[in-house]
Amino acid sequence: MDFEVTKIIYYLAVILFATKALGMATRKLGLPQVVGMVIAGLLIGPAIFSQIPIGFNGLINPTEIEMDVLKTFSQIGVILILFSSGLETDLKDLKTSGFASSMIALAGVVFPLILGSLGAAFFMGGIADTFADTNKLLNALFVGCILTATSVGITVETLRELGKLNTKLGTTILSAAIIDDVIGIIVLSLVTSLNGSGNPIFTLLKAAGFFTFSIGLGIVLRIIFKWIEAKYPHKRRTGIFALSMCFIYAFCAEEFFGIAAITGAYMAGVMLSGLSDTKFVDKKVLVNGYMIFSPIFFAFIGISADFSNFKLSDIWFAIVFVLIGIIAKIVGCGLVAKIVKFSGKDSLAVGCGMIARGEVALAVYSTAAWLIFFDDSGNLVGIDPLFATIMLIITTSILCPIFLKILLKNSNDKEDKNHNSVNAEDYVSVKAAMEDTTVNA
Repeated sequence: MDFEVTKIIYYLAVILFATKALGMATRKLGLPQVVGMVIAGLLIGPAIFSQIPIGFNGLINPTEIEMDVLKTFSQIGVILILFSSGLETDLKDLKTSGFASSMIALAGVVFPLILGSLGAAFFMGGIADTFADTNKLLNALFVGCILTATSVGITVETLRELGKLNTKLGTTILSAAIIDDVIGIIVLSLVTSLNGSGNPIFTLLKAAGFFTFSIGLGIVLRIIFKWIEAKYPHKRRTGIFALSMCFIYAFCAEEFFGIAAITGAYMAGVMLSGLSDTKFVDKKVLVNGYMIFSPIFFAFIGISADFSNFKLSDIWFAIVFVLIGIIAKIVGCGLVAKIVKFSGKDSLAVGCGMIARGEVALAVYSTAAWLIFFDDSGNLVGIDPLFATIMLIITTSILCPIFLKILLKNSNDKEDKNHNSVNAEDYVSVKAAMEDTTVNA
């Protein structure tokens, strides 16, 4: 089967216009632009209209081979998103973030992973039945992985507005969010690398092999990049070489170690973080990624959505999914914050500051969507959490700032405003742009 290049060009034109228009609209409503971009994909594609007998399947109704082309673009987009996230994960910040942030981050992964997996198991015939079926178990773990993600763009803006960004509370949340991303990516790698083998020891060995390879090669490449940026500072060639490293890491992760490609991209970013030209490279990645590839990624999620199996139980699951996503972060992170001597109100604020989800949750969904369980007849038996994930992003984006303002509005925190376990302003300048997918909109 062949395809016309002009059709792809038409698809790209519609996708880029629709994602930007809907992204700007949702941003006006105080929601992340990624929400509008996914909704744009749902509206321009066949996901919704194909379920309505009106003879119209959307502005975009790609053939199978055309979907493969769009999927390729979308995968490049999600790789660039995780590469950018890795570039912002400064290793020095991780070393100085402290025991409290590390424990809060760990709780922010463990609690949602366990509770989310158990919640999914309940909707797939019960916990015992799910644990007895490897496919269902992987599906349940996939749901839990989505809930581990944390997106702090909205949290940052709220803390800045309340004058809490550079306090102990603000920097603790930022540090925990950084570490949360690292742990979450590792957990996702372990879950996806199982790939039906059901052998956790072999999976751990493969994961250990990948991280050993990526760190060892990364140290050598980091030395080379230091030489390049010293000899040719702020040159486009540095960004090109960095992108090449990103794609090589992504390829090797999936091809040789069975690890998700986005993990390879993330590790490539981590190995190049903290260099003199890191911000320069990240800016180039943001511009190139968010002009074309990332909007296609978010739209593709909506375009490829299949609601033919949608049932009333999916709405109930979405409600439970959102509740677990909120409660697990608040209880897990808040409890640990209390243990490490935060006040009761600040502990609750830490938990609320970690509930927001965004583009990373969608990246996890896209990367591990093959873990959704179908029977031999192609009928959905497991859980497809796309609708629930979109609802989680919308709900937490609304509730997170509301909770923080209620808890912190009248707080008289007199701590040193220069307290920095991470450089909050530097972190925010790029992180907020990434999470809101805004490049001088």
